[in-house]
Amino acid sequence: MNGEPIRKIVIVGGGTSGWMAAAAISRILGDFPGMSVQLVESEAIGTGGVGEATIPQILSFNTLLGLDENEFVRETHATYKLGIEFVDWLRPGHSYVHPFGRYGIDMMGVEFHHFWLRGRALGKREEIDEYSIAAMAGKAGKFFWPQLGNPNSPLSKLSYAFQFDASRYARYLRTIAEKQGVVRHEGKVVEVVQDGESGFVTSVQMEDGSQIEGELFLDCSGFRSLLLGQALGVPFRDWSKWLPCDRAVAVPCTLAGEHQPLTRSTARPAGWQWRIPLQHRIGNGHVYSSAHMSEQEATDLLLANLDGKPFADPNPLRFTAGHRERAWEKNVVALGLAGGFLEPLESTAIHLVQSAIARLIAYFPTFAFGEQEIARFNRDTAREYTDIRDFLVLHYKATEREDSEFWRYCRHLEPPEGLAEKLAMFRSSGRVIREHEELFTETSWLSVMAGQGIEPQGYHPVAGLLDEAETLKRLDHIHSVIAQAVSQMPTQDDFLAQQGSAIPATERVQA
Repeated sequence: MNGEPIRKIVIVGGGTSGWMAAAAISRILGDFPGMSVQLVESEAIGTGGVGEATIPQILSFNTLLGLDENEFVRETHATYKLGIEFVDWLRPGHSYVHPFGRYGIDMMGVEFHHFWLRGRALGKREEIDEYSIAAMAGKAGKFFWPQLGNPNSPLSKLSYAFQFDASRYARYLRTIAEKQGVVRHEGKVVEVVQDGESGFVTSVQMEDGSQIEGELFLDCSGFRSLLLGQALGVPFRDWSKWLPCDRAVAVPCTLAGEHQPLTRSTARPAGWQWRIPLQHRIGNGHVYSSAHMSEQEATDLLLANLDGKPFADPNPLRFTAGHRERAWEKNVVALGLAGGFLEPLESTAIHLVQSAIARLIAYFPTFAFGEQEIARFNRDTAREYTDIRDFLVLHYKATEREDSEFWRYCRHLEPPEGLAEKLAMFRSSGRVIREHEELFTETSWLSVMAGQGIEPQGYHPVAGLLDEAETLKRLDHIHSVIAQAVSQMPTQDDFLAQQGSAIPATERVQA
C-alpha cells in the first residue's frame, strides 16, 4: 500500500454539509480499524444555507445511509418534489416546469421532443410540459412513486426529490452519525494549526484552549472557508460576471396557498424569489443583485409576495458566485459553501456536497496524499461547478425581458463557451448535447431551452419518417395517457397520510 491509511478525520463545521459528511463517512469507513471521525461545531454560529430543496440524486444518498423514506420525510417535515416551476422568466405572465423524469416516449431511436417539434410545425400548440407526467402531476398537486418496473406505465417516466427543513435534516443526520460513532465537539475554532514544513493542518485550537488533532480535515465552515480559504489561502474563482446576483434575504411563512410538489422560482426586477412548501411551513427567499436593488427594496418585495404570514425576521445573506480554485489542498477538503457557491436556482447545493463526499470516498487518501488522486478530485469538482454554472446562466440569458437594467444585462451577456455551443446546436436542429455525464440531463436542458422560448430551426430527420396523421395521432395518445394517469394519482397530502409520513397537524405553523 502506498502509505499508511488515514484514521483520524476532523470535520470543522456542522450544518447540512458537516453532518452529511459525518453520516456518510462513518457509514462507509466506520468499521475500518482505528477509524475516528470527529465533528466540531458551535451553536453560537448559525448555518448559511439558503435552500431547502433537492434534486433526485438525493435518493441515492439516502439509500447509502439506509434511511427509511417515510421516517425521513416525517422527521424532516419534508414534502415531495417533482420539479421546479419557473414563473415570469421568459416574460411576465409566462411559466413552465423543469420536471424530474422524461418527456413522452422516445420513438424510432430518437428523443420524443423531436416528434413534439414536428407536431409544432404541423400546428399543434401544446407546450412540452403537457407531455411530462412530472410537470402535470406537480401542477395538479398530485404525487405517487415511480413505477420503474412497469415500462408501459407513464409513471415509469417519473423521478422525484424532496423539499425539507434543512436544520431538521442536519439534526436527523447527526443522530444517525453519532450512533455510528461520530464524536461531536461544541465550541468555536480560534486557530488552525499547521505543520511548519509541509503546511499540512495538524489540529484546530478551540476557544477553551483544547486542541483537536487530525490527519484529514473537512472544511464545512460555510462562507468563512476557515481552513481552505483562510488558513491555506486557496484563491476564489469569481463568476459574478455571468451570475450577478450576490445577495439573498430569506424568511419562513405560515402555510397558505397551493401545496404542490414543486419548488417555485418567480423572476423579480433584479433577481428571483423562491417558494418551497414544506409540511409545516413555506420557505421563501429573494435572490438579487445588489448593483440593481437595495437590501430594503429586496426585503420589502419579498414580504409583499408571501402566501402566508412571516413568523421570523428576514435573514440577509451575502455571497459571490464561484468556487475555490482547488477544493482539496494538502490534507484539507472543502465541502459545501467552504468550497464554493452557486445560487439555489436549480437546488444544487446539497447535491454538490453529496457528490464531493462520494468523490472523496472514491479517492480516499493514505498518508501519501497522492498527487494524482488530489488533482483528479479537483479537476472533477471544478468541472461539476462549471457545468452547473452554465445551466444556471441559461436561465438568465434565454429571456425576452427588457423591463429592467438587470434583465437587459442578463439577456445581452456573452455566455460561457460550453453554453454557447449548446444554444447554437439546439437552435440549429433541436439537438440537446450532454457532455461527459454532466449532472443535468438532456431533459433538463430541453425543459429550460424550450420553456424559455428558444425555437429550433428544425428537428431530427427521423421524426419526419412518420406521416403527418400518424405523428399527430401518437402525440394525442401520449397527451391523453398522461392526463388520465395524473387524474388517478392521489394528492400529495393524501399520499403523505397514506404512507404514515405526514406530520401531526399540531406541528404545522398556521396563520
